[in-house]
Amino acid sequence: MSEFPFQIVGFDLDGTLVDSAGDLGNAVNHALAMEGRRHVSTDEVRHFVGAGARKMLAKALAATGGPVENTRLEQLHDALLGYYEAHIAVETRLYPGGEAMLNGLAARGVKIAVVTNKLERFARAIFHQLGLTDRFVTVIGGDTLGPGRAKPQPDLLNLMLERCGAGRAAYVGDTTYDTRAARAAGLPCVAVSFGFNDKPIADLGAEAVIDHFDELIPALERLGAQRGSGTSFASTSTSSPASGAR
Repeated sequence: MSEFPFQIVGFDLDGTLVDSAGDLGNAVNHALAMEGRRHVSTDEVRHFVGAGARKMLAKALAATGGPVENTRLEQLHDALLGYYEAHIAVETRLYPGGEAMLNGLAARGVKIAVVTNKLERFARAIFHQLGLTDRFVTVIGGDTLGPGRAKPQPDLLNLMLERCGAGRAAYVGDTTYDTRAARAAGLPCVAVSFGFNDKPIADLGAEAVIDHFDELIPALERLGAQRGSGTSFASTSTSSPASGAR
């Protein structure tokens, strides 16, 4: 087996590694019902995901009758989080091919990480319930570094590089929050067409697009070959960790 071009591969969570639309939708609809709003469909919820639960709820409220006052939004947000935490992995599953893909990366010695705008404790709870915790070198959430540092800021990806140590890195996501954060952090990004894409897949700005996880490892190999040894990849070393610049 030839040397794999990336020693670190990071993943977004919702709409990338896992299809969580059902559980997210149930939590959103729980909050909407408290406001007397109509339920939203799973397909609608897919377009609300990407920037965290509060913005997801705000988008759902806008689509079902308009915004509410900030105090009420916080109440509904708290109710959404409470419901979601109690029902976090009822329907959530890895996307098809996900387990084999993770196995393939591990067999190549790749350090696998997750960087999501979801609260870190929720991401960890999903992995615990799905039996995936041991797959990842690090799990970083939208709250890990505090307010204002979630994607599309590069801060969380810079933290991933610092925690994973030396190696060339790539990132895999499904929205512009992911591609913009990767670009800001200097990482090549692969977009998945089966996720919660907030723009047409060709407009996300990724270096490669895949339609199934069977295609990820070959896509990363092609990216490595296209860029060649003289092309700059984001990398870190244990003696010079990536900064948290915003």
